[in-house]
Amino acid sequence: MADKTSKLKNEQTEALMKAILTLETVEECYDFFKDLCTFQELREMAQRFRVATMLHEGNVYETIVKATGASTATISRVNRSMIDGNEGYALVFERLAEEKPE
Repeated sequence: MADKTSKLKNEQTEALMKAILTLETVEECYDFFKDLCTFQELREMAQRFRVATMLHEGNVYETIVKATGASTATISRVNRSMIDGNEGYALVFERLAEEKPE
């Protein structure tokens, strides 16, 4: 199977990913993403990540809709990405779990 990100990869996206990797703090991320994205784009990405988190925690669509305001179509798209995507969400959730104090 071909790399699922091959259509996305180009010189511009590579530069963006490398730029993101230079950020060291949450405040730096806020500053960069506020400059890069519109308020609405940032809200939508944050909402999708919250949806993914809630799906990962085992919440049902109805609960997620009420908590996030996301449409069932958005929840379905995020769920599909979590199942058939590039395992990016899984990697992030694993690393976030490693950061939590026991």
